[in-house]
Amino acid sequence: MIGFLISAIKIIFLLGFLIFIHEGGHFLVAKLCKVRVNEFAIGFGPTLFSKQGKETKYALRAVPLGGFVNLEGEEESSDAEGSFSKTSIPKRIAIVAAGATVNIVFGLIIYFVLMTFGGSMTMADGTVLEDTVYNHIYNGFVKTSQFSVAIIDGLKDLITQGLKIDQMTGIVGISDTVAATNGIKQYIYIMAVISVSLGITNLLPIPALDGGKIVILIIEAIRGKPLKQEIESAITLLGFSLLIMLSVYVTYNDILRIF
Repeated sequence: MIGFLISAIKIIFLLGFLIFIHEGGHFLVAKLCKVRVNEFAIGFGPTLFSKQGKETKYALRAVPLGGFVNLEGEEESSDAEGSFSKTSIPKRIAIVAAGATVNIVFGLIIYFVLMTFGGSMTMADGTVLEDTVYNHIYNGFVKTSQFSVAIIDGLKDLITQGLKIDQMTGIVGISDTVAATNGIKQYIYIMAVISVSLGITNLLPIPALDGGKIVILIIEAIRGKPLKQEIESAITLLGFSLLIMLSVYVTYNDILRIF
């Protein structure tokens, strides 16, 4: 029972924290761009706790599997002061991309810190560098660069070669990996990997994801006018429906692999 509770806490904290910094990225850049944030929420479903600020309602909801930032004029056109729909396209793209960017930067920084303080470094010729601050930092840069290249190569393979659905991992598989971590360093390492993966996934040009929203904004910039609200809503709904079906299938495969 204690082991189950510890695993649950590890999973909820990791996912909750990564969602928090993701939505926090949207929130902070929106504020910098003078866009009104009506609600900042962690989780979905029934509200467990909420507090109304001067402008923004802050809420914690029952299902800790996501979050959202409700911007004035994001879902439908609004002429109110601080409307997202009346903000320049570069600012809107910055707001939409901010969440994923924070996840990627956070993950890389954490990975760099872990690699920097991971011990001495052995060079290609077998020479072991002395345990100095300089060499720790050098080691961190090398390992983080290798990690970044591996991520880019993986993304390139995903685009050029495709990824079989059976190879994908969903929330159940991720939770199982997090629960199985042994020690704080391994736990933080997994957090960094998931954070970067979350950021990259959200930037993919798929409707309902941040990357899909960015594509729609780029189309608006090229056309010189936004898509009709009905068309944009239909595209988003289609993308969301496909993501839900994919998530259900991937989760089913996760359960089969684990059990």
